[in-house]
Amino acid sequence: MEKRTLGFWEIWNMSFGFLGIQFGFALQGGFMSRIFQTLGAEVDDIPGLWIAAPLTGLLVQPIIGYLSDNTWSPKFGRRKPFFLIGAILASITLFFMPHSPVLWIAAGLLWVLDSSINISMEPFRALVADKLPESQRSNGFVIQTLIIGIGTWIASNLPWLVNKLGVTNEADAGVIPQSVVVAFSIGAFVFFASILITIFTTKEDPPLDVEKFKAEKKESRFIPDLFQSLKEMPSTMKKLGLIQFFSWFAFFTMWSLSTPALTEHVFNSPKPDVKEYAKLDNAGKELKDANKKVLFLDEVKEQEYKEKDKVYNNAADLVGSATGIYGLSSMAFALLLTFYTMKNKINRKYIHMASLILGGLGFMFMFYATPSTLMYSFILIGLSWGSILSMPYAMLSSSVNPNKMGMMMGLFNMFIVIPQIIAALGGINYLYKLIGEAHINAMILAGLSLIIAGLCNFFITDKNAISG
Repeated sequence: MEKRTLGFWEIWNMSFGFLGIQFGFALQGGFMSRIFQTLGAEVDDIPGLWIAAPLTGLLVQPIIGYLSDNTWSPKFGRRKPFFLIGAILASITLFFMPHSPVLWIAAGLLWVLDSSINISMEPFRALVADKLPESQRSNGFVIQTLIIGIGTWIASNLPWLVNKLGVTNEADAGVIPQSVVVAFSIGAFVFFASILITIFTTKEDPPLDVEKFKAEKKESRFIPDLFQSLKEMPSTMKKLGLIQFFSWFAFFTMWSLSTPALTEHVFNSPKPDVKEYAKLDNAGKELKDANKKVLFLDEVKEQEYKEKDKVYNNAADLVGSATGIYGLSSMAFALLLTFYTMKNKINRKYIHMASLILGGLGFMFMFYATPSTLMYSFILIGLSWGSILSMPYAMLSSSVNPNKMGMMMGLFNMFIVIPQIIAALGGINYLYKLIGEAHINAMILAGLSLIIAGLCNFFITDKNAISG
């Protein structure tokens, strides 16, 4: 049976929960490394601390995809129960994250946060394929990207904005600034509220044959279905996986190391090492008083540390704001595609190729950027981000069994998380140091990876996947 063509606002409402999901991802991507540095992490240790994010995606998304494929309730729907569970868990974790007293708690909460976001996110991808006819798939994923761009831009600017409104971005050594705490609290509220909007405004369609669906559900088993789905994986999905591998290696590099790299190289304001200013014990750890405050060598050293830390926090706010520009750029990219795809077909392959190559050039320009020109790097990166969030999913949805859309979307996530795991386990540190020791070379590595991803689009040959 042909699916009903939906209007713009129907697609907008069913995708609106992505605003909250992206608030969570943007706060995580833009400020987790800052939290880790504040709690004492060395720069080269940061990618390893980020391993929670891809590992949880690898485990959670295929399971959630499978469960949502095999769920139907006349009252609660198919995908919506997972939206809600993920939103509750993610909102709670976002609230508590910036209150982490020590590094291991922050790293542990990242596991919970990313698991929760993944519980909400993948069913949203499947919902587009559930609800929209083939002719509207590109449009649906592009509107999701438009909303994601809005969320990225606003959330990335939150610490800077609340600081301008009077909330301090200064704090004692080892304490997360209040501006970051407030930003994460706002993110928690937006996450939950936006998911509720989608839940209350979107009605899911029942399976075409409910009795057949129930019978298949009774016979289904996760592990056998997983291996069967892997066996049935179409060649287009594998080729897209290669593109995704290099794309997400690049963006994971940006999320984990852009703050230390850009505060150092572009703003000349690295995070000061408190051990250079504090009294140390025999093990080389800074001494603290009964109130857990660092004991400095003297008042001069304490004032010197605070001044340098203030400069770093201001620079980190500006890096966060600059990072948000890629959300704004991806939003503009998505807006143009939204209007175009309403009435016209596009060549997804060449749009994706050009966007990724432009983003790669944006990363490489960071080596030469100044505080006033850094925004141009992120404008180009935003074009690639907008394409990454729409074109691969539009091509994939035209290539897989619609009855296994959730499972296939979950499996497709393997091509997103495996490169991030490789990056976190030392891939970034090893490869960028082949270019040079400076942390800015990690951004050069990201650029090279994104350009390779763009060129891999030449492998896509399926006409149904390319045109839509």
